[in-house]
Amino acid sequence: MDLKLKGRTALITGASKGIGYSIAQFLAAEGCPLHLVARSQPDLEAARERIGRQYGVPVAIYPMNLAERGRAKELAATCSGIDILVNNAGSIPRGSVEEIEEDRWRESWDLKVFGYINMSREFYRLMKARRGGVIINILGNGGEALDAGYIAGGAGNAALMAFTRALGGQSAKDGVRVVGVNPGPVATERLIGLMQKEAATRLGDASRWREFEKGFPFGRAATVEEIGATVALLASDLSSYTTGTVITIDGGMVNRGSLI
Repeated sequence: MDLKLKGRTALITGASKGIGYSIAQFLAAEGCPLHLVARSQPDLEAARERIGRQYGVPVAIYPMNLAERGRAKELAATCSGIDILVNNAGSIPRGSVEEIEEDRWRESWDLKVFGYINMSREFYRLMKARRGGVIINILGNGGEALDAGYIAGGAGNAALMAFTRALGGQSAKDGVRVVGVNPGPVATERLIGLMQKEAATRLGDASRWREFEKGFPFGRAATVEEIGATVALLASDLSSYTTGTVITIDGGMVNRGSLI
């Protein structure tokens, strides 16, 4: 399907691997010039080489830590013509309120929660001035089905859900759309690595990690492509009446009463 995104410029954070890289691929396939942000320069260079070779679109890279103050302003000054902003950088550790100490909690929120807010603030201003643009926040279904064992992540994602809905609820008057995506478990390198570690510990064989997927809807985790395809659709004019809402892609997990 031609989403008519050709020539629209996209900036994606956390773009060198996993969900962010898949989003970059889908937007590149639609003809979008890309600006990719992540902390690892080697990973970004590899992503740029693969995407440029496969899709033939311009790809600029920015190795930086968005938890650092001033980085969002720096990117907005450098990439002022962005049509699509995808906030995806950051993960928040599991653990109870006793286990996640203040420094660790603040560090993860500085990257994901305040990183998203700062990037949205800077690029919203630019999009408002041009009366056009889309901001897509990749969140997580832990913000809907709250779990005391993932309290920092659940609270952070719930805060970003409220932020996305509040900003997107009034953004139409400025010609801007703001939406969120809540993935459930996604078969990223990180998740597979965690399940391999768990399989080695509990089953004595890391290769048996897929046995832990049996409790997921449809007996598997989502693929990164399923998330990337949804983001591309939301970024397009086929979703031009969609703003101030959050789309959950978790196989129905939040509606079955448990995330386990």
